[in-house]
Amino acid sequence: MHETLTIDRQGAVATVWMNRAEVHNAFNETLIRELHAAVAALTQEAGVRVLVLAGRGRSFSAGADLNWMQRAAAASMPDNLEDARRLAALLQALAGARIPTVARVHGAALGGGVGLAAACDLCIAADDASFAMTEVRLGLIPAVISPYVVRAMGARQALRYMLSAERLSAARAAQLGLVHEVVPPGELDERLQALCAALCAGGPQSQAAVKRLLTALGGGLPDPAVIEHTAQAIAAQRAAPEAQAGLAAFFARQPPPWTLPPGA
Repeated sequence: MHETLTIDRQGAVATVWMNRAEVHNAFNETLIRELHAAVAALTQEAGVRVLVLAGRGRSFSAGADLNWMQRAAAASMPDNLEDARRLAALLQALAGARIPTVARVHGAALGGGVGLAAACDLCIAADDASFAMTEVRLGLIPAVISPYVVRAMGARQALRYMLSAERLSAARAAQLGLVHEVVPPGELDERLQALCAALCAGGPQSQAAVKRLLTALGGGLPDPAVIEHTAQAIAAQRAAPEAQAGLAAFFARQPPPWTLPPGA
């Protein structure tokens, strides 16, 4: 039994549903822990050939839970570092799984939700989905998700959207490589089923070998030192004065102190 997830099995396809619909599947400690454990277990199960990650309710994932963010803002540097390492380990488990992983995105994918989509091998999205990395508006950085976002859309495009925090439509995300395919919402599950059938038609050992090959060629998993650097970076940024001011302004429903009026 899971507090934040439900798991569906249809033949060789396992779908892990984030099940915090009331908060748009925002992350907290429990979701990260349960999702990591589910991914680790299912991707090692002999009968599972494809893992699908999806979200219940109106959104795929709205990123960090507000209560979790408040706790992080007040936490020590060591606690923040361990917290960041846990999220980094989840993303690494998705990206490094021996079987294909597929993100099924609808509604909003924000912050860490973008990271989940990017860490999966494939991403299929409804045409009403949207993506944004809004961390800088809080004085934070999209640290642990950055290796996977850069892998998906390239460093220069990732830089733009990490700096501007602009929202990407599903169509634009597909142009940039973050999304592989965009379909009408009513056709999302039908197309997902066809994609999973195509994946299940491949040899499992050859698919695992393809993933290892891409890693060796530099297109796979980030180096462990890079992953640790991202965890250190977000832990340090959370403790910085700008992040403290940004988070305080966010919870007070006020503009952050660095916001300039139009035309300034």
